[in-house]
Amino acid sequence: MDHQVKRIGVLTSGGDAPGMNAAIRAVVRSALARGIDCIGIRRGWNGLISSDFIRMDTSSVSHIINKGGTLLYTARSDEFRTVAGQDRALATCKLLGLDAIVAIGGDGTFRGALALSRRAAETGYSLQVAGIPATIDNDIGCSHYTIGFDTACNTAVECIDRLRDTMQSHERCSVVEVMGRHAGYLALYVGIAVGATAVLIPERELDFERDVVEKIRRARLAGTTHYMVVVAEGAGNTMDISRRIHEEIGIDPRVTVLGHIQRGGAPSSRDRETASRMGYEAVKAIAENQGNCVVSTQEGHLVILEMEEALKMSKNFQMDRYQILEALTNNCGAI
Repeated sequence: MDHQVKRIGVLTSGGDAPGMNAAIRAVVRSALARGIDCIGIRRGWNGLISSDFIRMDTSSVSHIINKGGTLLYTARSDEFRTVAGQDRALATCKLLGLDAIVAIGGDGTFRGALALSRRAAETGYSLQVAGIPATIDNDIGCSHYTIGFDTACNTAVECIDRLRDTMQSHERCSVVEVMGRHAGYLALYVGIAVGATAVLIPERELDFERDVVEKIRRARLAGTTHYMVVVAEGAGNTMDISRRIHEEIGIDPRVTVLGHIQRGGAPSSRDRETASRMGYEAVKAIAENQGNCVVSTQEGHLVILEMEEALKMSKNFQMDRYQILEALTNNCGAI
């Protein structure tokens, strides 16, 4: 017999991503439209452990769709990884009368949600969970697109375009580090968009002569006097790369680390629209007792995946984009 959902919680966990607020707004308003109460859990799983919450209504999420960051704050919780921490979180769920939780974040957030749901089942308490993928790295295996990626790319492109103006004026080489400790989606996408001389990503083993030195040489022989090297943070140390460029070619690069600026700013229209649809679908799945799921994008469409299966999924890195980058930059005299 289906359990009627009367009250849900919503939280954000892990690294923040532009569009999280749009997802929160969609969850709250979709729940209220179905007559379901909504509780905002602040500071991720830590907030569930410490009973840090706020009752949400329509006005709570007014004027946030265009805001970066997360209204509910975010944090990582080592305590929640333990059974004792999960029991404290579960006690808060029981106290608040939560029937379900919508967790907005990445794989770690979803694993925490699934662990809490299983712990609840062990104690005889019914708690559905639904995950919404949000990370600027776009590295969640079950979803072809994650909230925040488009905005982060746009931010990085804008910064690099500005940087390129001064590099061109001084005929210099710029080494720019973008986020992506374990995945090169952001670096490669941005590299193509800015016409980078070279892009270094974790998925491709670095051959410095082939991937950096020779590309700069070819560009110089073709008439270029300024060069842009985009590096994913997991592909190598930008200071070391800069030093090696100086030692092997004799030019003096400038290093720029974009860092957390890529996480901030108003979300793009794509991230706002995707987050809104995902929030709506998450509440719909819970209301129809299809919980313990992840709302994912597959081939441009939203799909509801069973969470345990979703966490086992992986996606192949699109190396064809690297081939496109090489075809558009090799032997070219200008960006």
